[in-house]
Amino acid sequence: MSELITAELVDLDLSAATKDAAARSLAERMVATHRVTDLDGFLADVAAREAQMPTGLDGGIGIPHCRSEHVSAPTLAFGRSARGIDFGAADGPADLIFLIAAPAGADDDHLTILSGLARRLMDPEFTAALRAGDDPGTVAALIRGEEPAPETGAAPEAGTPEPADVPEAEAPRAEAPERAASPADDGDGAPFRIVAVTSCPTGIAHTYMAAESLTAAGRAEGVEVTVETQGSAGFSKLDPAVIAAADAVIWAHDVEVREKARFRGKPLVDVGVKAGINRPAELIAEARRKAERGEIAAVPEGGDRPEAGDGGRSGAEGAHFGVRLRTYLMSGVSYMVPFVAAGGLLIALSFAIGGYEIVDAKSVADHFVWGQADSWAALLNQIGSAAFGFLVPVLAGYIAYGMADRPALVPGFVGGAIALTVEAGFLGGLVAGLLAGAVVMAIQRVPVHPTLRGIMPVLVIPLIASAVVGFLMFIVVGKPIAALQGALTDWLNGLSGSNAVILGVVLGLMMCFDMGGPLNKVAYAFAVGGLADPTDGSLKVMAAVMAAGMVPPLALALATTVRKKLFTKTERENGRAAWVLGASFITEGAIPFAAADPLRVIPSVMAGGAVTGALSMAFGCTLRAPHGGIFVVPLIGEPFLYLLAIAAGTLVATALVVLLKGARRTTAVPAGEAAATAPEARVGATA
Repeated sequence: MSELITAELVDLDLSAATKDAAARSLAERMVATHRVTDLDGFLADVAAREAQMPTGLDGGIGIPHCRSEHVSAPTLAFGRSARGIDFGAADGPADLIFLIAAPAGADDDHLTILSGLARRLMDPEFTAALRAGDDPGTVAALIRGEEPAPETGAAPEAGTPEPADVPEAEAPRAEAPERAASPADDGDGAPFRIVAVTSCPTGIAHTYMAAESLTAAGRAEGVEVTVETQGSAGFSKLDPAVIAAADAVIWAHDVEVREKARFRGKPLVDVGVKAGINRPAELIAEARRKAERGEIAAVPEGGDRPEAGDGGRSGAEGAHFGVRLRTYLMSGVSYMVPFVAAGGLLIALSFAIGGYEIVDAKSVADHFVWGQADSWAALLNQIGSAAFGFLVPVLAGYIAYGMADRPALVPGFVGGAIALTVEAGFLGGLVAGLLAGAVVMAIQRVPVHPTLRGIMPVLVIPLIASAVVGFLMFIVVGKPIAALQGALTDWLNGLSGSNAVILGVVLGLMMCFDMGGPLNKVAYAFAVGGLADPTDGSLKVMAAVMAAGMVPPLALALATTVRKKLFTKTERENGRAAWVLGASFITEGAIPFAAADPLRVIPSVMAGGAVTGALSMAFGCTLRAPHGGIFVVPLIGEPFLYLLAIAAGTLVATALVVLLKGARRTTAVPAGEAAATAPEARVGATA
């Protein structure tokens, strides 16, 4: 770990009062040592990771971390806080803070070292040594593993989990202690066996800490626990024989468990990754109870999701139909967006260089002149168009994947390609994906002979499902959907006056209601779907959607500037970052404000987004790029009016936020007590 942390990256007197300030202070040390190239960009990535799930752990530990393109080398920075900093742990503030920075393409060796650190954080002797260290160089060496933690034998400090809840020093997992028959045994002298899977969104820290915690709790209980970590340091599958011999399964995860079908027919405990870290003994006890009751969780053959009724936390099939449908659609949209961004920006850039007539250029494979700008514009346009050609198949393929995992990919892609062939467009892709997923799920429920199970997901299911979906798309539903798609296109092209304004209002409300959530994504997907076959109407929709999506962060940034006293110190810091996020069309920049005061912030930004969407449509603004914010203004039709629409919506949202927050302040604070409402005194206050 010698390359990951040095004395310069250790702060034993961290004075920050908030997690954002702590991350900035430690990140500044990374910048000073040339490990981070863009401070604000890196901190935005840290904040985005923190928004997924708080990184505080019981025992006074905070581990903010992320992968970022702004990190030049895998790096650790360590800070020790005397006052404690709230990272969202159930047992209170953290005094030991590790900022973990991994490059977007970090190699497995470095990630393995980082995962090793995560495991060591579960060792109370290690954390006690970190609290006692008085020299940055010594602490850095301790973290690198060059100095062993002293065996003090002292009781853990306040806030540190007891040894029963925290693993001992790491021991080989395969060597479970021999035990006589006991409550932890199966009854024949053999230990109770559990296989577990742990995973988290980033795959750097929580994944491995949960694995270590479960393993150590198993040792304490006399239970043999074998863990598969599906993290960034690799994915080594459990031996099928180990799974077959297991008495129960624990999934401690915040992302989908890969290849779930391996665990079918076993009692299952399905929880979030933090439960694996904080209460492993409870999970083991629950697994034993389920095994004793004979509760078996059924997993579809070849599929990755538990069947309905298994009680799984993350299995979509156990949820309401509307929730499941939204999950399936968002799966397709999330995989489609990178194609939209890459293809759309390439096409937009080609228009900026060669004009809109570049779409009629000859193929660059037959005609390309190195010194001619039009040839380069044509090249960019044709590359972007090739990327756009994947939009509908990718959408359909990954909707199907979200429903029934990998066996559904082939029929999903085939159905999406057929949707393009019959000119059913974006709507055809949605239907094809849902059909493919439904057909595969139906096939998976058909009992088959054990000798056929091996070829079902790779041959039988794709073959039959592709044939069925192809028949349905070509013969049954393709042409009606194509007609509907054509009618929608004609409607968009014919929008004018009040109809266009109403659509702009609706899109603006959707973009600003959940700021990056499902409604926001539905509106965005509707807009980018039109770019696959651009018309004047679809280009207006894209412009209105992006303009409205810029309003929430810009409005909060302006509000924190003009009325600082209405916001906490942390919110004012977030406000400075929100200027850049809003200008870049990153609506999520307003989420911290909405989370702290949803009843005032969300209605305010929705009103502003509705004004912007309506004005953009009324002005007839168009946009061919799916992203970029103010950086693609030269590619916008009626750019001055477009910026005017954004400014108007921002001012409306800002005025409402200030008015509503000011009214709360006046109502809540009696005369003469204004001093108590200083921003620092209101940290953590809720609506």
